[in-house]
Amino acid sequence: MSDGSADRPWLVIREDGNGNRYRVGSYPTRGEAERAAARLDRPGSAPLYVVERVARHP
Repeated sequence: MSDGSADRPWLVIREDGNGNRYRVGSYPTRGEAERAAARLDRPGSAPLYVVERVARHP
């Protein structure tokens, strides 16, 4: 079974004030992931959501 990381290599991750990180979603393109993160962040506050690419293992 596949986790879908090959089809959706871009992750949106929420980082809380204690350094904990939670995967919020995965997307096929960086642009889609960045748009999703922008929708989740509140204007005027520190960014809580970051976009990262899944590391591929051989």
